[in-house]
Amino acid sequence: MKLIPQSPKKALKAFLKQKPLRSEIDLFKANLIILLDKINVIEKRPKDESEEHLKNDLRDFLRDTYYKESNAINTKDKKDLVIHLGKTTDSEVGVIIEAKRPTNIGEMISADNPNKKALHELILYYLDERNSAGNNQLKQLVMTNVNEWYIIDANFFDKHIYRNAQIKNCMKRKSMTKKTILSFMEEIAKIISKLDVEIPCVYFDIREYDTILRNNKKEDDRQLSALLKILSPQHLLKIATPNDSNTLDEKFYKELLHIIGLEEAKEGGKNIIRRKKDNRNAASLIESTIEALLTDDPFHRIPDLSIYGDTKEERAFNVSLELCITWINRILFLKLLEGQLITYHQGNKDYRFLNTETIHDFDELFKLFHKVLAVNVGDRSEAVKSKYSRVPYLNSSLFEISELEDQTIKINAVDNSGQLELISTTILKAVKSKSNKLQPLDYLFQFLDAYDFASEGTEDVQEDNKTIINASVLGKVFEKINGYKDGSIFTPAFITMYMCKQSIRLAVVEKFNETLSKKDEKLFDKFDDVKNYTSRLFKTQEILKANEIINSLRICDPAVGSGHFLVSSLNEIISIKAELGILADESGNSISGYEIEIVNDELIITDPKSSILEYKLQNGKPLSKEIQRLQKALFHEKQTIIESCLFGVDINPNSVKICRLRLWIELLKNAYYREESGFTELETLPNIDINIKCGNSLLSRFALDSDLSKALKSIKYDIKAYRGFVSDYKNEKSRDVKRGLQRSSTASKAISEQRSVATIRSKLN
Repeated sequence: MKLIPQSPKKALKAFLKQKPLRSEIDLFKANLIILLDKINVIEKRPKDESEEHLKNDLRDFLRDTYYKESNAINTKDKKDLVIHLGKTTDSEVGVIIEAKRPTNIGEMISADNPNKKALHELILYYLDERNSAGNNQLKQLVMTNVNEWYIIDANFFDKHIYRNAQIKNCMKRKSMTKKTILSFMEEIAKIISKLDVEIPCVYFDIREYDTILRNNKKEDDRQLSALLKILSPQHLLKIATPNDSNTLDEKFYKELLHIIGLEEAKEGGKNIIRRKKDNRNAASLIESTIEALLTDDPFHRIPDLSIYGDTKEERAFNVSLELCITWINRILFLKLLEGQLITYHQGNKDYRFLNTETIHDFDELFKLFHKVLAVNVGDRSEAVKSKYSRVPYLNSSLFEISELEDQTIKINAVDNSGQLELISTTILKAVKSKSNKLQPLDYLFQFLDAYDFASEGTEDVQEDNKTIINASVLGKVFEKINGYKDGSIFTPAFITMYMCKQSIRLAVVEKFNETLSKKDEKLFDKFDDVKNYTSRLFKTQEILKANEIINSLRICDPAVGSGHFLVSSLNEIISIKAELGILADESGNSISGYEIEIVNDELIITDPKSSILEYKLQNGKPLSKEIQRLQKALFHEKQTIIESCLFGVDINPNSVKICRLRLWIELLKNAYYREESGFTELETLPNIDINIKCGNSLLSRFALDSDLSKALKSIKYDIKAYRGFVSDYKNEKSRDVKRGLQRSSTASKAISEQRSVATIRSKLN
């Protein structure tokens, strides 16, 4: 038997992205210092006495740091320590801890020699818990001498120990006396010496952290983050973290609904989102929008008003809801952007711009949308340049005036002079204690400021106790809002992740066969065959060619919703390229030395030290050329995959908007500063909106196998030219040129045909 040690960082993966609170780090440091100081005293006592004190001090440390309010932790029978799954000792055991004195080298295991008494006793106590107590809920098994810690997932003991026939025979005794236990230990030692298995374990030595523990440098505390988390209930008891990216934050969701002017209610046995009935507030976003619409009465400018309802009230609500979602999408995207800019510039608060000091009303918000973010930095007015000097140009149609805005009203038509009551459960407790009302925009900005909108978690310590809101959480929030008529269905992350992994890998094998196999020949039977093939590639042109094969995949979600499936597909394709060893920069140079994998439906990228990739600038430049190369490569990989491989259709125009937003956010995660601008300008976002269309995927003007070239006979362009217009539109940065492409007859079909999936089908074929 051999133990394969891995660092706490490597073991934590997705959990590593959850930033610890300052209060958690401070408590951890204080309690760990107390424990280590006690151990120094204990070692001077007699052996038997020191063993007992050691167990008590370990218990106190774990209890006071992590488990005081949630889990019982104490000795049980002959077991040194156990952590129960509940608050009482009647609940089942989740963790068994075998403790040895630091000087007891003879009984404590090492990675090179695990066949020691500590392991033999742990096996005995594990089997006793499984057999005598009938407990199959064990999570982790721990061996420690306080300085060194070995943590093994109980699933590995189940596979290699509990199911081992020889070990089972050792346990077939009516009772365990001192003599039979000694005999058991001897037999186990013989079996372990011949057991040809490798068992992964987490290993760390607390002495390596002693200097950081005892200094007062807050900037060093991030190095304790993994150590803090590895002993927490989230890891040892496998409890999902409260900031799990795929978990809906109910508090955030309910208060956002309140600010918009919506509520969740049960109708016909399902939860739906509707306009508030009893407690409508004229200052809420949707009520103010309805008021502006009814005042301006622009409904006659909407070509097909029937799609918004049969009555004037229905139409006013549905048009308002679509407008509100457009505006809230922009604001939430900007909140993510603001958080990312602050992170890139190492906490520089000068990059904050989404607040009422800067944007005091909806007129100023209109200016931010359409005169700042939608205009190239060089083309902005002097006043705009001065006020928004740190806000980048993004080249995203998200900030262009939408078709519905053009037909009805824009956000500057909404009144911000009213007072909106704070929801009773508001996160703004300090504000509520002084006043129960705020202006709508001020309420929205303060509400958003109470959360952490970093688009990617880091290992930094979180100085403020703010809940993290990321793209996945927002996707779930808007999926629920989107299903306001019928009740929403949000596919769980593990299902989406599984679907993508199974289907896309099969498609990759098929694509490599189509491209590289001769007629009536099949080179690749499974994904591992492709992996063996690509492992031999070393020329840049070969690597680029392999990338082209994968980029020829076409994935379409016919009911795209919030875009969850497409985001999972994007992550899976990048993970596949990394696994095949062909993830490369634009020159064809491989991205190596990083571990890229999907954990809990999130793309996790770590360096050789298992630290999460963080793109930051220092003195106006990226921390290293390699970080710049990797960030740039990931951005353009995502761009290529989104533009070439991912397509979506939804009958709900709001879903289309949200899906596009999700994909833009995925690109934003790897936004980088361009070298040619002296690292002063962010790379602009491509026009990916063309791939996500509004339409009924159950209906089509053309059969799936039809020749679309026949449909284009009435115009002077063929399929090749048709696709050329699409390519030109995706890469165009000028708004005037984009509008020209949209007005052209063929490009109009490719870009503006809102009620057909013909465009996407032409790309899929």
